[in-house]
Amino acid sequence: MKKFIVEFIGTFFLVFTVGCCVFTPNPGALSPIAIGSVLMVMIYAGGHISGGHFNPAVTVAVAIRGRMAPSEVLSYILAQLAGAIFASGAVFYLKDSPGDVPEPAYVLGQLVLSEFLFTFALAYVVLNVATAKANAGNSFYGLAIGFTVMVGAFAVGPISGGYFNPAVATGGLYLGILSTTHYLAYVATQLAAGAIAAFIFKVLNPDDK
Repeated sequence: MKKFIVEFIGTFFLVFTVGCCVFTPNPGALSPIAIGSVLMVMIYAGGHISGGHFNPAVTVAVAIRGRMAPSEVLSYILAQLAGAIFASGAVFYLKDSPGDVPEPAYVLGQLVLSEFLFTFALAYVVLNVATAKANAGNSFYGLAIGFTVMVGAFAVGPISGGYFNPAVATGGLYLGILSTTHYLAYVATQLAAGAIAAFIFKVLNPDDK
C-alpha cells in the first residue's frame, strides 16, 4: 500500500504543477524547469519506497525490464491515474480556465513522433540510472530523470505539449487541453515507447537481470 500512496502523491504533484503552469494566463518560458524540478524532487522523496515512477509508461518499462512484480503493475497505474485526476480537480479549483485552447499547429504524426521520442528517452534514462546494476546506489538518478523531462518540454513542448506520460495526458484530458483523439494516440504512443525502451535496455544489458 505504501508504494501506491507514494505513486499517487508523486503523480499528483507532477500533474498539478503541469496544470498550474498551463493555466497561467501567460505561461512562462520557465515552465519546463518547474515541471522537471517537481518530478525530480518527488523522485527523491519517494523513489526509495516505490521506485518513483509517477508515469504508467515508466511502470510498463520497469515491469518489462523485470524490476517489479507483474501483479503490482495495474495498481501502480491506477494510483498514478487517480493522482492525475485529483490534481486536475485541484487545478480547476485554484485556477481560472484558460478558455478555448487552440488546435495544435502540427499534424497528428508530428505530435505522436514528438511524444514517442521523449517518452522513449525518459523510460530509457530511468532504466539506466535507476535500475541498472552499474549505477546502483547513485545519487544523481532523480536529477537525470527530471532533466530529461525538462529538456523534452523545451524541445518538443511547443509541438505536442510535452506530456511524455499517460497520467499527465489524462490530466490534460480532464482539464480540457487535450482532445480525446489526441489523448488516445498519446497514451498508445507513450506506452509503446516505454515498452520499446525496456526491450532495448535488455538487448544492451543482457547480463543485468
